[in-house]
Amino acid sequence: MRTRLLPLLIVLMAGVLLALGFPLAVSVAAAQQQEVVVDRIDDTVRFAALAQFVSEGPTVVDERITTLQDQLDRYHATYDINVGVFLRNGTSAMAQAPERWGVPSDGEGQKAFREALTGRRSQDPPQVWPWQLNGRLVVASPVVRDGDVVAVVLTDSPTDHLRERTLRGWALIAAGEGAAMLLAVGAAFRLTGWVLRPVRVLDAATHDIATGQLNSRVAAASGPPELRRLARSFNEMADNVEGVLEQQRAFVADASHQLRNPLAALLLRIELLALELPEGNAEIASVRTEGRRLAQVLDDLLDLALAEHSSAALELADIGELAAERVAAWRPVAEEKGVHLGDDGSAVTAWVDPIALSSALDAVIDNAVKFTPRGASVTVTAASHGTTCSIVITDGGPGLTDDELARIGDRFWRSGRHQNVKGSGLGLSISRALLSAGGGRIAYEHHEPHGLKVTLTVPRTPPPDAAHGVD
Repeated sequence: MRTRLLPLLIVLMAGVLLALGFPLAVSVAAAQQQEVVVDRIDDTVRFAALAQFVSEGPTVVDERITTLQDQLDRYHATYDINVGVFLRNGTSAMAQAPERWGVPSDGEGQKAFREALTGRRSQDPPQVWPWQLNGRLVVASPVVRDGDVVAVVLTDSPTDHLRERTLRGWALIAAGEGAAMLLAVGAAFRLTGWVLRPVRVLDAATHDIATGQLNSRVAAASGPPELRRLARSFNEMADNVEGVLEQQRAFVADASHQLRNPLAALLLRIELLALELPEGNAEIASVRTEGRRLAQVLDDLLDLALAEHSSAALELADIGELAAERVAAWRPVAEEKGVHLGDDGSAVTAWVDPIALSSALDAVIDNAVKFTPRGASVTVTAASHGTTCSIVITDGGPGLTDDELARIGDRFWRSGRHQNVKGSGLGLSISRALLSAGGGRIAYEHHEPHGLKVTLTVPRTPPPDAAHGVD
């Protein structure tokens, strides 16, 4: 969830910083140019003051023109700025530097010259941006005598230094925004962690409860108030669910246990009654069969209640050896039925409850042998797969349809084709409960060319509470 939330926050923060940075960058560029423009206006005003009375008297004119030209030459040599004092016609000049420079025929120079002829100084020339390598800054001031504009002072400045200063200002802005972005990303990490930590804990607790660890709870001590309230509600719900399930399990266990004695007495009375009837009475045989089946169902219900209620005592064990032991125990039954039962003898270690895994193997192998015809085989193999290990039991029986595969493992469910086969329909449910208590699972699929493939999967890595005790 953090991977989806963080990019959204980062994009929003980047958008805010860019929205603030662009106007600031434009403001910095405008401020830098305005500083240069003010300086150029001061220069043109000074030159306009020198040129104001150039045309008075022959001697005075010569001296003032010489002085003006000398000032313009020094200015051009020092700052590399084109400067000139031009008459109203725009073609004649009182003085200019360099010598052959004149009023531009078009562009911003011509526009500034015409604006000065109206008696206004250049106040807001077009903005020069750092990427305009050949950009020029033109500033003009009128030379006024007796209220009339008699000439115009025009400066044409290179913008290299202006662009450099603008770039330095932008670099500072970029550095500041980069630092602000890093701080914002760090704050976003902390914020998302603070917000999502209760969600992760809640998700882990939900997964634990879904896998059978009903005692898992959430500590409602961190995160926003809404999530703390959700955690408390979740704990209350988990308590209620656990209480209801405990009552259900207790009822099943008590009912199974309490019914066994009356059922045993009933079966005993049936046996006594059978002594009074002719040998081979069909009704008595049917009653005996149903009574034994009912006793088996009660025993399986009690086993299922105990399996769902008990916690797994996990330890590091060789599941290949456990599988070989159960195969050896069931081999006489398989040989009696004419079924070949074998294992691959693999040595695979995993974290399991040996008793629970053995009981689950018994249920699965019993089913496999029971439904495999004479002359076919049942194979048990163990293997490791990264963080999990598996025991696969395959048989050569008739198998199941896709619809039956979706139902297998449900309590009391049995295929309609196998109703005459001895069983209660609880064996695989007990196996699933035993495996789930230790973090395992059971899966069913088709076995080619025919038969059923059952996979018992158990964890290869230790649980958190057992990891600390492993050297």
